[in-house]
Amino acid sequence: MIPVERHQQILAMVAERGVVSFAELTDRLGVSHMTIRRDVQKLEEQGSLLSVSGGVRSADRLASEPSHLAKTSLYNAEKDAIGRYAAQYIPLNSCIYIDAGTTTLALARELLEREDVLVVTNDFMVVNLLMEQSRCRVIHTGGTVCRENRSCVGESTARSLRNLAIDIAFISASCWGPRGLFTPDEDKVTVKQTVCEVSSKRVLLSDSSKYNKIATYLALPLNSFDTIVTDSGLSGAAQTALSKGKWELVLAE
Repeated sequence: MIPVERHQQILAMVAERGVVSFAELTDRLGVSHMTIRRDVQKLEEQGSLLSVSGGVRSADRLASEPSHLAKTSLYNAEKDAIGRYAAQYIPLNSCIYIDAGTTTLALARELLEREDVLVVTNDFMVVNLLMEQSRCRVIHTGGTVCRENRSCVGESTARSLRNLAIDIAFISASCWGPRGLFTPDEDKVTVKQTVCEVSSKRVLLSDSSKYNKIATYLALPLNSFDTIVTDSGLSGAAQTALSKGKWELVLAE
């Protein structure tokens, strides 16, 4: 049996059972424990499944984007740490993009005294905060309103971004992994892809709870980013895997 066939068999077993031990996989496929380990490592790097003690389980799939309200009470300490680190990354007189999300909102809170920064965003919560409390200059992209996430999405948002030259884009993610950044919302894909195209540097801001989760649409491959800022809750195996990429990996504390 060639590797591709083994991978299909492994994924089928995991899909059927949820969790499968390494012993079961070696018995079923008739290969060595080391071969199964290599197969599982490959599938985990692709974001197709997750290793657990003694076996593997299916990757978490996000069916729909959580609302802004649902996310406001989750992992706030981690988000604040990520926001503090990211703010230090911004040079004087920069034009930056702040993506929609509660982690990126934590970054916006760090910029209230930065009158030298021009902030472009598609997020209404970021705009309201900066408009009312900051000294920043602010541009809202406009576009189709996504009420649940308090932001704008779609082609009209992307079109407004194409007219800009952005120094650093801080991009959020509801789920991400070795393959890249995923979203269940197709209208977000073109926005994230466009802002990457018009930005000199691209930084992923996402807490570790969202790692190795997938959704329907691959918005950006992970090698789109120059820097990944997450938190120390990222597992050792994930840190090892991500440290092999061309990006800088930062665990904010």
